[in-house]
Amino acid sequence: MGDHIKKIASDLDIDEKQVSAVVELLNQDATIPFIARYRKEVTGSLSEVEITEIRNRMDRLLLLEKRREAIFSAMEERGQLTDEIRENMEAAETLSELEDLYLPFRPKRRTRATIAREKGLEPLAEILFKQEEVDPTVLAQSFLDQEKGLTSVEEALKGAQDIMAEWMNENQEARKALRELFLTQGIIHSRVIKGKETEGVKYQDYYNWEEPIKTIPSHRLLAIRRGEKEMILSLRIIPPEDIALSILESFFVKGTNSSALIVKEACQDCYKRLMAPSLENDVRLISKERADRVAIEVFSENLRQLLLFPPLGQKRILAFDPGFRTGCKMVCLDSQGNLLQHDTIYPHPPQEDKESARKLILKRCQEFNIECIAIGNGTAGRETEAFLRSLEELSKIPIIMVNESGASVYSASEVARKEFPNQDVTVRGAVSIGRRLMDPLAELVKIDPKSIGVGQYQHDVDQAELKKSLDDVVMSCVNSVGVEVNTASKELLSYVSGLGSQLAQAIVDYRSQNGPFRSREDLKKVPRLGPKAFEQSAGFLRIRNGENPLDASAVHPESYPIVEQIANDLGISINEMIGKKDLSEKIDLNHYLNDRVGLPTLQDILAELSKPGRDPRQQFEFFQFAHGVNSIEDLQVGMKLPGVITNITAFGAFVDIGVHQDGLVHISQLSRKYIKNPAEVVKVHQKVMVTVIGVDLDRKRINLSMKETD
Repeated sequence: MGDHIKKIASDLDIDEKQVSAVVELLNQDATIPFIARYRKEVTGSLSEVEITEIRNRMDRLLLLEKRREAIFSAMEERGQLTDEIRENMEAAETLSELEDLYLPFRPKRRTRATIAREKGLEPLAEILFKQEEVDPTVLAQSFLDQEKGLTSVEEALKGAQDIMAEWMNENQEARKALRELFLTQGIIHSRVIKGKETEGVKYQDYYNWEEPIKTIPSHRLLAIRRGEKEMILSLRIIPPEDIALSILESFFVKGTNSSALIVKEACQDCYKRLMAPSLENDVRLISKERADRVAIEVFSENLRQLLLFPPLGQKRILAFDPGFRTGCKMVCLDSQGNLLQHDTIYPHPPQEDKESARKLILKRCQEFNIECIAIGNGTAGRETEAFLRSLEELSKIPIIMVNESGASVYSASEVARKEFPNQDVTVRGAVSIGRRLMDPLAELVKIDPKSIGVGQYQHDVDQAELKKSLDDVVMSCVNSVGVEVNTASKELLSYVSGLGSQLAQAIVDYRSQNGPFRSREDLKKVPRLGPKAFEQSAGFLRIRNGENPLDASAVHPESYPIVEQIANDLGISINEMIGKKDLSEKIDLNHYLNDRVGLPTLQDILAELSKPGRDPRQQFEFFQFAHGVNSIEDLQVGMKLPGVITNITAFGAFVDIGVHQDGLVHISQLSRKYIKNPAEVVKVHQKVMVTVIGVDLDRKRINLSMKETD
C-alpha cells in the first residue's frame, strides 16, 4: 500500500500524507463529498476532483495487484516462480508490462513452436539464435528424424524458426518497443465490408477512413468501433511495417551470416504471425480505454450541468405531455409537486377541439391559481406552445418548454408506478415534466443517468466505469445542493453521503410514521442509521424551521459546539448569527483552533452562517423559442435563432432551436477564437443565439454557428 501511495502522490504531484489520509478515509467508508467538505484539515483541502482521482488510481493499482497475485499463485503451482521473476513482475507498473512478463510462462495451446519442440528442434533453434559462423543446412541435417516425421532440411529450419519466433514474441523489451510504435505511429484503417454499403449509410463517412490512432478523437473511434460491431465496417490498426521490422530485428539480428539470415526470417514471421496481431489487440484495448475515458468525462460534465440547472422553485404548475393522435395530457401540480388534477385535451388534429381545450385550460388555471406552464419538448411540443401562446387569457403566465428526455423512462419505471399506482404513463410523464421545471435535480435522480440524453456512445463505453463516474456526479450534485429531509424522495435521499437505498427508505418510512423530523438529532432514531451513517450524512441533510437553526445549514453537527462558543463570546444567540455577513470582522478565528478543527473548517462555518443553506445553483432564466419556426422545413440559411444547448461532445455542441431536431454547432463554429474543448465556451442548458448555416432535409441535419452571434 505504501508503494501505491508514493506512486499516486508522484503522479498527481500531491503530498504523500494527503494521499495517505484520503486512502485511509476511503477505507473507513467515508464518501468523497464528505471528505472534501468536512475533512479539509486531514486532506489539506483537496477538492472532490483530486480525491476522486486518488480513489480511481488506487482502484487501478489494486486491480493490478490482484492480477499479479493471481499470476504468482498460478506460477507457484507450476513451479515456475523464481525470485528474479517475482522481482521483475513486482516492478511492472502497468497491466501490459505484467502480461508481457507472464507471456512466456502462460499455459499454451498446441502451437507450431510446440510441434517443433516435440520433434527435437529446440537445440537447433538455440544454436542458430546465437548467429555464429555455422552452415545452417549442414547443422539441420543432423536433426532429421524419420520416426518423428522430420525428413527435410527445410522442415527442420522452419521448425527452428517457429521456436525462435515464439521466443521473440515473448520478449518483454521487444513487445514494449513495438507496442510504443503501434501507439505513436499506428494508423487506424476503416473500410466498409463488401455488400454492406447500403445498410450502413450512417457510417458512410468511415467507408474509407485513415487516421493516426494517437490523435483520433474519442467520438470517432467509438463510432468506427460501433460500425465494426454492427458488421458494417472492418477496422485495423497498422504501424509502418518497415519500421516495425527494423525495430524487431534490432533486438535479435546480430549480423549478416547465414544463421543471422535465418533469424531475420524468423523476425518477419514473428511480427506478421504473432506479434502484430497480438499488439494490435493490445492497442485496440488501450485506445478503447482512452476513448471511453474521454467520452465518460464529457458525459459526466454534461450530466453535472444538467443536474445543477437552475430550478424554477416552488410554483403551482400546469404541465403538458403533448401529443397529436392521443391528445395532450395536462396535469395540475401544487407548489410541492403533488398531483392535484389531470385531464386530456385535443388542440391538434386528428381530434381537434380547440375551444374545449381552451375552456378547460383556463378553468384549471383559475381553479388551481396556476403560476407557470411547462410543456414537454417532444412530439407536438412546439405546436402546443403556439396554441397556448395564442390564448390572450394566458398572457401573464410564463410558458416554458422543458427538455423531456428520460420522462418516458421514468413514467414506465417501478419508481413511478409506486408513486402513482393508479395513473397511466402519460400522466406520470406530464408530472415529471412539471416537476423537473420546479427542481431538475430532485426529479432527474429518479432516472438512470444514461437515459437522460446528455451523452454519446453511452452503450459503447465500459459500463462499470460509466456507472461509477455518473454515480459520482449525481452524489456530488445532490450533496453540494443539500437535501430537505422532510420532503425529499427516497431516490434523492439515496444519493446523500452515507445513506444509500435502504437507509433512504428507512428515513421515508420513519417520516411517514412519526411526522416530520424536528432536528438532525432525530435522525439517530431511524432504524439502522448508526453513528457512521449519521456522521457522513447529517451535514448534507436540511431541516428547515426545526428546533436548531443550524439544522437548516451546511454546518455539520460535530461543529455545533464551536458555533455555540462563538455565539457566547459575541454575547448573541445562534439565531442572531444567521445571515450576518460581517461576522468575520468581529471574530478572531485563531481563538477557536484545536487539534481537529483548523482554519478551513472555521472559514466554511462563517461562510455558511452568512448564507445558511445557500443553493449553489444560479437563478432561473425564462426562455422562448422563435415564433413561427416549428419544424426543420421552416429553417432557412442565415436565420438567427435562440436555442438551448442540449448536449456537448468533443466535436461541438447540439442545440435545440425548437424544431424537434437538434442542430450541431461544430467546434470550429463555437467561437471566433480557437478552442480545444467545447466546454470552454458552452454548458448544457445554456441559452444561446445561433445562425443557421446549413440544412440537410434528407439526413435531417442542421448546421449552426455561434460565430455570427458571439
